Amino acid sequence: MKGIYLVTDQNACQGKSLESIVIDAVKAGISCVQLREKNIGTRMFLKKALDLVSILKPEKIPLIINDRVDIALAVKADGVHLGQSDMPYEHARRLMGPKAVIGLSVETWEDVQKAQDLEVDYLGVSPVFPTPTKTDTKAPWGLEGLVRIRDYSRHHLVAIGGLDASNAQDVIKSGADSIAVVSAICSAKDVFNATTKLVSFFEKTQFQKEKRS
Repeated sequence: MKGIYLVTDQNACQGKSLESIVIDAVKAGISCVQLREKNIGTRMFLKKALDLVSILKPEKIPLIINDRVDIALAVKADGVHLGQSDMPYEHARRLMGPKAVIGLSVETWEDVQKAQDLEVDYLGVSPVFPTPTKTDTKAPWGLEGLVRIRDYSRHHLVAIGGLDASNAQDVIKSGADSIAVVSAICSAKDVFNATTKLVSFFEKTQFQKEKRS
């Protein structure tokens, strides 16, 4: 799991359709999309998931469904992202199968330690910085916390929470394999340019990291 990872939020879309934002982000080089819509019913969630499958599948870009294993199975999504209060990893893996992408949010050091024995595909380090889009989380990790997790964990790390073009490079340098953003893309006036900038930052910083190593 590497690159810029878009997490959706229709409320942050400034009147634009979620589908149009995803299309522009795909054109700009997004690596993954997570459908996370907390305030809609199951039928609408299912419809949006199907709409995103039709956009992302031809481009071979993974669609990850937040929380809802049932929706992921129904639309044959690439995987699910689980929070600490969602379905336990072992049950999700049994239902989704060995090839599904399963991510797990870690909000405390205990979460990180417990995840070390799980065959999750990535850890969602949440939140790195304070953010209005994630109000039910623990204290922010900060860059020092992210470095600590990178030094300890065997998993890919997806950083999320308060990330945008102003801090993406520092977060990548601190150990994130992927940058997950919400408002930085969903609320952008020009989604294509905003995404292009983030993708460019990621690629340049990742190249520098690999060159140094």
